[in-house]
Amino acid sequence: MAKQKVLIGMSGGVDSTVSTMLLQEEGYEVEGLYMRLHSKPGYHEIHQARAQKAADFAGVKLHVLDLEETFQQKVINPFIETYKEGKTPNPCALCNRNLKFGEMLKFADKVGADFLATGHYIQHDGKYLIQAEDDTKDQSYFLFYINKEIVPRLKFPLGTRHKKDIKAMAAKIEGLESFASQAESSEICFVETTYTNVLKDYVKVDQPGDVIDSEGNVVGEHKGYMHYTIGKRKGFTVKGAHDPHYVTKIIPEKNQIVVGLKPELECFDVELKDINMFDERTSFDTTVKLRYRTYAVPCHVEIEGNTAKIQLHEPVLGVAAGQAAVFYDDNKLIGGGWIA
Repeated sequence: MAKQKVLIGMSGGVDSTVSTMLLQEEGYEVEGLYMRLHSKPGYHEIHQARAQKAADFAGVKLHVLDLEETFQQKVINPFIETYKEGKTPNPCALCNRNLKFGEMLKFADKVGADFLATGHYIQHDGKYLIQAEDDTKDQSYFLFYINKEIVPRLKFPLGTRHKKDIKAMAAKIEGLESFASQAESSEICFVETTYTNVLKDYVKVDQPGDVIDSEGNVVGEHKGYMHYTIGKRKGFTVKGAHDPHYVTKIIPEKNQIVVGLKPELECFDVELKDINMFDERTSFDTTVKLRYRTYAVPCHVEIEGNTAKIQLHEPVLGVAAGQAAVFYDDNKLIGGGWIA
């Protein structure tokens, strides 16, 4: 019987490299794909060479797909627009839907692969995405927006493993030791230093403006609204303030930021748009994560068409429009949407 074929995304990092070898151990025929997503100077010269080294070591064919134009349209342009609107984007979730589990799946079909694999720390049961065993590395939050139809075709070799074990495994493989010690890739691949440096190529970021309080009084000044996200407490002045002030709202059309004391950040009601559910439920109690590095809080959800209203059972500080709200039933990801 012919072996089933898996196409794996190979980035040149330790996770995708070890995943490739684990899939081979499981008896699959494996081919790799390196995606050129952005044009950060010098980036691909290093990472593509590493991916090629890993592919050569494992004896798998490495395809290279140039997706710079698609990445610009589907990820970078929305990233810029979201900041211009005074919101906080989540480019990784868009990239996962459109490129890693969109364009890459199309390529898998082209080469006749039965499955698509990545080095993400996440699991699934054929219908739902499930959080990784290693909760410090779990990446389910960023995959909430993928098309539910493709879940049965996905392979995540690292879902049941811990990062420290993956590094230890690579360290023991002669020829791959350097993969175990190389620096972790940053959260957002196209951001070299700060997100404002990316924005500066497209828009005027530095535009001093007024800081106002919730009553509309001018209380200080800031260096341009795109420098701020909800909950930020530095980088602006508040005359005569003794307590820390936080950004509670951004008014892009007036280049103003609204600030207040910590209790003013508390939020109990959240509205979502562009809902992506993995099942049919529309009125339910569950838990929701409103940012990646936070814990899930209990809530009630009412979905109507493509939008939803969430009532939080405990207050959350600094909920930012543009971010993802992701629903979890215990460790099972059941869907989510974009904070409107």
